[in-house]
Amino acid sequence: MTGAGDHPGPAAAPPRGWGPGSRARGTAALAVAALLFGSTFLVVKHAVARVDPTPFLGVRFLIAAAVLWPLARRRSATPRELTHGLLAGSALLAGYLLQTYGLQRTTGSRSAFITYLLVVIVPLMEAVLLRRRPRLAALVGAALAVAGLLLLTSVPEAATSAAPHGLGWGEVLTLLCAFFFAAHIVILGRVAHHHDPVRFTMVQLLVVGLVCSVLGVGAGYHGFDGSVWVAAAFTGVFATAVAFVLMVSGQRVVPASRAALLLILEPVFAALLGYANGDRLGVRGWLGAAVILVAIVLADTVHHPAPETASTIGAS
Repeated sequence: MTGAGDHPGPAAAPPRGWGPGSRARGTAALAVAALLFGSTFLVVKHAVARVDPTPFLGVRFLIAAAVLWPLARRRSATPRELTHGLLAGSALLAGYLLQTYGLQRTTGSRSAFITYLLVVIVPLMEAVLLRRRPRLAALVGAALAVAGLLLLTSVPEAATSAAPHGLGWGEVLTLLCAFFFAAHIVILGRVAHHHDPVRFTMVQLLVVGLVCSVLGVGAGYHGFDGSVWVAAAFTGVFATAVAFVLMVSGQRVVPASRAALLLILEPVFAALLGYANGDRLGVRGWLGAAVILVAIVLADTVHHPAPETASTIGAS
């Protein structure tokens, strides 16, 4: 993170309503980003059954960066854009790699639950960085969100050798993944408002795409048939290029703690798409989805303070 001398002066509060830069528009952008992230569940599941996950991530993120390049090159660079982009991109890279390798050693439900512990980690991380006590509403919302995820991901699964009882390497790697994804959200909450969202997003995607492509050489690119390329193109354009631009845009005006709660809609959307594909959540799963929605509403409305600026972490 940047030093204390980099803190900007007081910024104008996000306007109310649905105008440009409004909190409502930022909230909607984050919700749509979560929907797009959640859409990758079925697509990626089938793709990585054919190819190694690392080169697939490389192709996906390079496609996303290529999509944004024509727009990014027409926009003005901002000071420290590359430095901040490398920092945020490195956190994103670590999160995706740890999640991918963790998934090879645990179940999808455990991975989803542990990954979205970031909802708890974000306000705690902000409190440590700023030495500021998080708002009660954020803590209650985070606790409800975790409870909802526990219900959502507790649908019985077939036992597998990759899902031993207790805390194994898969769970440890996924917990580390949650810390890096939380760090990514916190970093965006600190620096996103300084930069053009398209250019800043492209830098982050290039970091992930280039590193994963280099690492993917060792794993090999065999198995990239037509269906895998379609999956890479779909996830690269919609669930990466578009979704991350929306995420960065939303975090220009929405505080990091609230952004984390909004992004927890991802597993809810993934569950809904899975239901359309024949998966069934059961009573506990649907109850969990409802609790998550309550958590988001609570964190966004209870004890809502005077409008904050987007220039500090943990303004919520």
